[in-house]
Amino acid sequence: MPKSIKLPLDDDIVKDLRAGDQVRLTGTIYTARDAAHKRMAESLENGGEIPFDIKNQIIYYVGPTPAKPGQVIGSAGPTTSSRMDAYTPKLLELGMKGMIGKGYRNEQVKQAIKENHAVYFAAVGGSAALIAKTIKKVEVIAYEDLGTEAIRKMEVKNFPAIVINDMYGGDYYQEGIANYKQSDV
Repeated sequence: MPKSIKLPLDDDIVKDLRAGDQVRLTGTIYTARDAAHKRMAESLENGGEIPFDIKNQIIYYVGPTPAKPGQVIGSAGPTTSSRMDAYTPKLLELGMKGMIGKGYRNEQVKQAIKENHAVYFAAVGGSAALIAKTIKKVEVIAYEDLGTEAIRKMEVKNFPAIVINDMYGGDYYQEGIANYKQSDV
């Protein structure tokens, strides 16, 4: 049975999540991909700020397609998370509590997740149209010139995800590999 989580995240929620947990997220999440992460990093390096309060928030690595008439958003499937690995530890230090994407994270990111009591979720690739149905409201809040890579604020209801990396060092991908190696397959 998936765990229902009301966003934003906080330490009490994050400490109860373990690698492999299925969750349904309801509340506000932000979107940002490669270009937006680079721009946020440059702003921080130059003494500036990022365009939203990141404390206890989740960033979803997605570049949604344009909405068709009558839709809030087009397909909204996850992009490969490792492309944001260079920027993630700093955002976690600033208070970000979660990320949603697909694929592995590097050791530096996994260590930063532990140190900052955060969590990395995976959204299932290939289910972009289904995920889009959980998105109830979308607003571009920064970097509109980046098009699909602009930062968006999204309101979601029962957004499906799986905990991949938890604050205790759990790694669902590594657990899956270990279980496969122990099987008789």
